[in-house]
Amino acid sequence: MTLPPKPKARPDRVSLWRYMKLFRADILSAQPAKLYRAWMAEFKTPFFRSYLANDPELINLVLKDRPDDFPKSDRIGAGLRPLLGNSVFLTNGETWKRQRRIIDPAFEGGRLRDTFPAIWAAGEAAVDRMAVGADGTAQEIEAMTSHAAADVIFRTLFSIPIENVVATEVFDKFKSHQRTQPILNLAAFVRGPAWMPRLFRKETKQTAADIRHLITQLTQDRLKHIKHGDMPDDLATKIMTTPDPETGEVFDVDEMVDQVAIFFLAGHETSASALAWTLYLLALYPEWQDKVASEAAGMTPEFGKLSTLRITRDVFRESLRLYPPVPMMVRETTKPETFRKRAVRRGAQVVLSPWHLHRHTRMWTNPDGFDPARWQSDTDKTAQREAYMPFSAGPRVCTGAGFAMIEGVVLLALILRAYRFEIVTDRTPVPVAHLTVRSKEGIWLRFVPRDS
Repeated sequence: MTLPPKPKARPDRVSLWRYMKLFRADILSAQPAKLYRAWMAEFKTPFFRSYLANDPELINLVLKDRPDDFPKSDRIGAGLRPLLGNSVFLTNGETWKRQRRIIDPAFEGGRLRDTFPAIWAAGEAAVDRMAVGADGTAQEIEAMTSHAAADVIFRTLFSIPIENVVATEVFDKFKSHQRTQPILNLAAFVRGPAWMPRLFRKETKQTAADIRHLITQLTQDRLKHIKHGDMPDDLATKIMTTPDPETGEVFDVDEMVDQVAIFFLAGHETSASALAWTLYLLALYPEWQDKVASEAAGMTPEFGKLSTLRITRDVFRESLRLYPPVPMMVRETTKPETFRKRAVRRGAQVVLSPWHLHRHTRMWTNPDGFDPARWQSDTDKTAQREAYMPFSAGPRVCTGAGFAMIEGVVLLALILRAYRFEIVTDRTPVPVAHLTVRSKEGIWLRFVPRDS
């Protein structure tokens, strides 16, 4: 049986120089195969010490039981600050808690129902845009899913389509920003003094400044509408008018720009990755593609009908298992700890890797195989509960997790209802980790109208 593509692991023992070179190219293929079966692994270098934790008890300790003792490591966040400033993705402690108290109400169940029409409209627009490539020739799918995901963000956040002049400019600038700044690189893991300057390319700083300027325009315009009482009832309005229940304060313009930047970065980038890999998997396994298309055939634009898309939801879950958009999360110890009877120093990195956890050979049946049926089976119930966290877990679980599941299912169903996909045999994608799990040279598929 053909297995989905997976990066080739490095040998168990390599020199530090070789490891640094591999890591700089791609963090997934820089790791040894033993991490897919280990409960914990320790990495020692002259620069830092880190511990990869696959043990469910350790994961619960870090993410659920004592999250305040394991804040996000700024070594990763430093590379994102030119764009994201002091956003909820990078903050810790009381600042983070205050931001979540203001943001979370916008993504509660009732509000998600309100975003459904905008997600549906973005899905229909994506289907229309894709028609130009539906001629059976090889097409790069990640570019298409990126466009669709960005459209969802602008429609749900600011009630404007991607074709809006400012929205288009933000999208274009973001693509340029990605090309200038490899987010995950070795420098992010090297400890240095707090005063040590972080060096960024001139283009990185400029594109980040351009994006933030455009988002500021959108935010200030929305504030004017809020003041006059003629604002649309979308996510931006909800977040900007929600006071902190403890202090009564709302976000000021600069704080809102930080949050919009992360909504666009995280919501757009992760959704684009997940959707592209799911389309590839369905092209690789056409029997599942037909099941999704058949289920989607009778779909109508009603929020209550989402529950009928069970197969589509399980396919998307399985894709998130095999290709979690965020492959690794890094926390840091604030005091000495003991992990699995091993002493851990203050300031050590704790790496939580959905990529390895989701394929752990001691937790999952057929861990490298594509099997959406596992989500309706009792076989992997423990793994689903203890070894599946595409959106993290605990208090810092992604606030947009429910939104992402709705978006993924709706876009997938609309696209598969319209088109039939086939793999391009000589262009098998190779997963690599940058900000999210993408393909080294894109994901190339052929597709034609399903009724042709």
